[in-house]
Amino acid sequence: MDTAVRMLPDQGHAHGIDYRIDFRPTAALATLALPAGHTVRAESGAMVSMGGDVTLDSSMEGGLWGAVKRTAGGRSGFVSRFSGPGDLALAPPAPGDVVPVELTGQPYAIAAHGYLASSDGVEIETGWGGAKSFFASDSAFVLRASGTGIVLLSAFGALAHRVLAPGERHLVDTGHLIAWPADSRYSLRKASRSLFRSVTSGAGLVAEFTGPADLLLQTRDLRALATALTPLLPTPQQDG
Repeated sequence: MDTAVRMLPDQGHAHGIDYRIDFRPTAALATLALPAGHTVRAESGAMVSMGGDVTLDSSMEGGLWGAVKRTAGGRSGFVSRFSGPGDLALAPPAPGDVVPVELTGQPYAIAAHGYLASSDGVEIETGWGGAKSFFASDSAFVLRASGTGIVLLSAFGALAHRVLAPGERHLVDTGHLIAWPADSRYSLRKASRSLFRSVTSGAGLVAEFTGPADLLLQTRDLRALATALTPLLPTPQQDG
Protein backbone atom coordinates (compact mmCIF):
# COMPACT_ATOMS: atom_id res chain seq x y z
CA MET A 1 0.00 0.00 0.00
CA ASP A 2 1.44 3.35 -1.10
CA THR A 3 0.80 5.83 1.74
CA ALA A 4 3.13 8.64 0.67
CA VAL A 5 1.66 12.09 0.10
CA ARG A 6 3.46 13.40 -3.00
CA MET A 7 4.00 17.08 -2.21
CA LEU A 8 5.67 19.16 -4.94
CA PRO A 9 8.18 22.00 -4.46
CA ASP A 10 6.93 25.60 -4.36
CA GLN A 11 7.90 26.17 -7.98
CA GLY A 12 8.23 23.85 -10.94
CA HIS A 13 6.69 22.18 -13.97
CA ALA A 14 4.32 19.23 -13.79
CA HIS A 15 1.77 17.69 -16.15
CA GLY A 16 2.24 20.40 -18.75
CA ILE A 17 1.80 23.35 -16.35
CA ASP A 18 4.36 25.76 -14.91
CA TYR A 19 3.36 26.76 -11.40
CA ARG A 20 4.62 28.92 -8.52
CA ILE A 21 3.43 29.32 -4.92
CA ASP A 22 4.26 32.69 -3.33
CA PHE A 23 3.74 34.20 0.14
CA ARG A 24 3.62 30.91 2.04
CA PRO A 25 2.39 29.99 4.57
CA THR A 26 0.17 32.86 5.78
CA ALA A 27 -1.11 34.41 2.54
CA ALA A 28 -0.27 31.91 -0.18
CA LEU A 29 -0.96 32.66 -3.83
CA ALA A 30 -0.76 30.05 -6.62
CA THR A 31 0.20 31.26 -10.10
CA LEU A 32 -0.20 28.85 -13.02
CA ALA A 33 1.01 29.22 -16.61
CA LEU A 34 -1.57 27.40 -18.70
CA PRO A 35 -0.57 26.36 -22.23
CA ALA A 36 -3.18 26.27 -24.97
CA GLY A 37 -5.48 23.29 -24.53
CA HIS A 38 -4.84 22.91 -20.79
CA THR A 39 -7.69 23.40 -18.32
CA VAL A 40 -7.75 23.87 -14.55
CA ARG A 41 -10.86 23.30 -12.45
CA ALA A 42 -11.16 25.50 -9.36
CA GLU A 43 -13.57 26.37 -6.59
CA SER A 44 -15.92 29.25 -7.39
CA GLY A 45 -14.37 32.51 -6.16
CA ALA A 46 -10.79 31.17 -6.14
CA MET A 47 -9.62 33.33 -9.06
CA VAL A 48 -7.47 36.34 -8.11
CA SER A 49 -6.42 37.36 -11.62
CA MET A 50 -5.90 35.96 -15.10
CA GLY A 51 -4.04 37.17 -18.16
CA GLY A 52 -3.26 36.33 -21.75
CA ASP A 53 -6.11 34.50 -23.44
CA VAL A 54 -7.32 32.53 -20.42
CA THR A 55 -11.04 31.87 -20.68
CA LEU A 56 -13.45 31.14 -17.83
CA ASP A 57 -16.46 28.87 -17.91
CA SER A 58 -18.66 28.28 -14.84
CA SER A 59 -21.21 25.50 -14.72
CA MET A 60 -23.11 23.11 -12.45
CA GLU A 61 -20.85 20.13 -13.11
CA GLY A 62 -22.69 16.85 -12.66
CA GLY A 63 -26.06 18.55 -13.06
CA LEU A 64 -28.38 19.65 -10.28
CA TRP A 65 -27.63 16.66 -8.04
CA GLY A 66 -23.88 17.27 -8.31
CA ALA A 67 -24.42 20.92 -7.34
CA VAL A 68 -26.59 19.89 -4.38
CA LYS A 69 -23.89 17.52 -3.09
CA ARG A 70 -21.17 20.17 -3.40
CA THR A 71 -23.31 22.76 -1.61
CA ALA A 72 -24.10 20.31 1.20
CA GLY A 73 -20.37 19.70 1.54
CA GLY A 74 -19.61 23.38 2.11
CA ARG A 75 -18.49 24.06 -1.48
CA SER A 76 -20.02 26.23 -4.19
CA GLY A 77 -22.65 24.59 -6.38
CA PHE A 78 -20.74 25.85 -9.41
CA VAL A 79 -17.35 24.77 -10.74
CA SER A 80 -15.06 27.23 -12.55
CA ARG A 81 -12.94 26.00 -15.47
CA PHE A 82 -10.01 28.06 -16.73
CA SER A 83 -8.50 27.25 -20.14
CA GLY A 84 -5.17 28.51 -21.51
CA PRO A 85 -3.10 30.00 -22.91
CA GLY A 86 -2.18 32.52 -20.21
CA ASP A 87 -1.45 33.04 -16.53
CA LEU A 88 -3.92 32.28 -13.75
CA ALA A 89 -3.61 33.29 -10.07
CA LEU A 90 -5.66 31.44 -7.44
CA ALA A 91 -6.06 31.81 -3.67
CA PRO A 92 -8.31 30.33 -0.96
CA PRO A 93 -10.87 32.50 0.90
CA ALA A 94 -9.15 32.23 4.30
CA PRO A 95 -5.57 33.30 5.09
CA GLY A 96 -3.14 30.43 5.03
CA ASP A 97 -1.19 28.01 2.89
CA VAL A 98 -1.48 26.52 -0.59
CA VAL A 99 0.35 23.25 -1.33
CA PRO A 100 0.64 21.47 -4.70
CA VAL A 101 0.20 17.69 -4.51
CA GLU A 102 0.79 15.30 -7.39
CA LEU A 103 -1.55 12.41 -8.13
CA THR A 104 0.00 9.51 -10.02
CA GLY A 105 -2.79 6.95 -9.70
CA GLN A 106 -3.02 6.72 -5.89
CA PRO A 107 -6.42 8.19 -4.85
CA TYR A 108 -6.49 10.79 -2.08
CA ALA A 109 -9.23 11.72 0.35
CA ILE A 110 -9.55 15.49 0.79
CA ALA A 111 -11.62 17.41 3.33
CA ALA A 112 -13.96 19.67 1.34
CA HIS A 113 -12.54 22.81 2.96
CA GLY A 114 -9.04 21.84 1.80
CA TYR A 115 -9.66 21.63 -1.95
CA LEU A 116 -8.73 24.64 -4.11
CA ALA A 117 -8.11 23.47 -7.68
CA SER A 118 -6.97 20.58 -9.88
CA SER A 119 -5.54 20.06 -13.37
CA ASP A 120 -6.68 17.98 -16.32
CA GLY A 121 -6.66 14.27 -15.60
CA VAL A 122 -7.84 14.61 -11.98
CA GLU A 123 -11.36 13.49 -11.11
CA ILE A 124 -12.97 14.98 -8.01
CA GLU A 125 -15.88 13.03 -6.50
CA THR A 126 -18.03 14.75 -3.88
CA GLY A 127 -19.61 12.85 -1.01
CA TRP A 128 -17.54 9.73 -1.56
CA GLY A 129 -19.42 7.16 0.52
CA GLY A 130 -16.43 4.84 0.69
CA ALA A 131 -14.58 7.20 3.06
CA LYS A 132 -17.15 7.87 5.78
CA SER A 133 -19.46 10.06 3.71
CA PHE A 134 -18.97 13.15 5.83
CA PHE A 135 -17.64 14.46 9.11
CA ALA A 136 -20.64 15.03 11.37
CA SER A 137 -18.87 17.84 13.26
CA ASP A 138 -19.27 20.29 10.39
CA SER A 139 -21.08 18.29 7.67
CA ALA A 140 -18.00 18.67 5.45
CA PHE A 141 -18.11 15.99 2.79
CA VAL A 142 -14.98 14.03 2.08
CA LEU A 143 -13.83 14.39 -1.52
CA ARG A 144 -12.03 11.69 -3.48
CA ALA A 145 -9.35 12.83 -5.91
CA SER A 146 -8.21 10.22 -8.40
CA GLY A 147 -6.38 10.04 -11.71
CA THR A 148 -3.15 11.76 -12.74
CA GLY A 149 -2.34 15.45 -12.35
CA ILE A 150 -1.91 18.26 -9.82
CA VAL A 151 -4.21 19.15 -6.92
CA LEU A 152 -3.84 22.46 -5.07
CA LEU A 153 -4.70 22.05 -1.40
CA SER A 154 -5.47 25.01 0.87
CA ALA A 155 -4.94 25.18 4.62
CA PHE A 156 -6.07 27.72 7.21
CA GLY A 157 -2.79 28.61 8.92
CA ALA A 158 0.19 26.50 7.84
CA LEU A 159 0.20 22.93 6.56
CA ALA A 160 1.73 20.23 8.76
CA HIS A 161 2.93 16.85 7.52
CA ARG A 162 2.54 13.90 9.88
CA VAL A 163 3.91 10.44 9.02
CA LEU A 164 2.68 7.43 11.03
CA ALA A 165 4.72 4.26 11.36
CA PRO A 166 3.02 0.86 10.83
CA GLY A 167 0.67 0.19 13.75
CA GLU A 168 1.04 3.73 15.17
CA ARG A 169 -2.25 5.35 16.17
CA HIS A 170 -2.91 9.08 16.07
CA LEU A 171 -6.00 11.21 16.77
CA VAL A 172 -6.72 14.26 14.61
CA ASP A 173 -9.55 16.76 15.11
CA THR A 174 -11.57 16.63 11.87
CA GLY A 175 -11.44 20.41 11.54
CA HIS A 176 -7.66 20.14 11.05
CA LEU A 177 -7.65 17.31 8.48
CA ILE A 178 -6.77 18.31 4.92
CA ALA A 179 -5.68 15.20 2.96
CA TRP A 180 -4.64 11.57 3.34
CA PRO A 181 -4.33 8.51 1.06
CA ALA A 182 -7.82 7.16 0.42
CA ASP A 183 -6.89 3.65 1.54
CA SER A 184 -5.63 4.81 4.97
CA ARG A 185 -7.13 3.02 7.98
CA TYR A 186 -9.13 5.35 10.22
CA SER A 187 -12.32 5.58 12.21
CA LEU A 188 -14.39 8.51 13.47
CA ARG A 189 -15.26 8.95 17.13
CA LYS A 190 -15.53 11.49 19.95
CA ALA A 191 -12.28 12.94 21.29
CA SER A 192 -12.98 11.25 24.63
CA ARG A 193 -14.96 8.13 25.39
CA SER A 194 -16.90 10.33 27.81
CA LEU A 195 -19.41 12.72 26.15
CA PHE A 196 -18.96 15.21 29.01
CA ARG A 197 -15.19 15.26 28.65
CA SER A 198 -15.45 15.59 24.87
CA VAL A 199 -17.69 18.64 25.22
CA THR A 200 -15.71 20.33 28.01
CA SER A 201 -12.36 19.75 26.27
CA GLY A 202 -13.44 21.80 23.27
CA ALA A 203 -12.54 18.96 20.91
CA GLY A 204 -15.28 17.63 18.69
CA LEU A 205 -15.23 14.61 16.43
CA VAL A 206 -11.81 13.10 15.80
CA ALA A 207 -10.39 10.72 13.23
CA GLU A 208 -8.26 7.93 14.70
CA PHE A 209 -5.69 6.85 12.11
CA THR A 210 -3.63 3.67 12.25
CA GLY A 211 -0.31 3.69 10.41
CA PRO A 212 1.19 3.45 8.01
CA ALA A 213 -0.36 6.77 7.02
CA ASP A 214 0.81 10.08 5.60
CA LEU A 215 -1.38 12.97 6.80
CA LEU A 216 -1.63 16.62 5.80
CA LEU A 217 -3.10 18.82 8.55
CA GLN A 218 -3.88 22.52 8.86
CA THR A 219 -2.55 24.24 11.98
CA ARG A 220 -5.66 26.39 12.53
CA ASP A 221 -9.41 25.72 12.48
CA LEU A 222 -11.95 28.31 11.28
CA ARG A 223 -14.56 26.89 13.67
CA ALA A 224 -12.27 27.51 16.64
CA LEU A 225 -11.59 31.07 15.42
CA ALA A 226 -15.31 31.75 15.08
CA THR A 227 -15.88 30.47 18.62
CA ALA A 228 -13.08 32.67 19.98
CA LEU A 229 -14.46 35.78 18.25
CA THR A 230 -18.10 35.27 19.21
CA PRO A 231 -17.85 36.88 22.71
CA LEU A 232 -16.20 39.94 21.14
CA LEU A 233 -18.91 40.57 18.55
CA PRO A 234 -21.47 43.32 19.24
CA THR A 235 -24.96 42.13 20.10
CA PRO A 236 -28.17 43.96 19.18
CA GLN A 237 -29.40 46.11 22.04
CA GLN A 238 -32.72 45.06 23.38
CA ASP A 239 -35.57 47.61 23.28
CA GLY A 240 -36.21 48.86 26.56
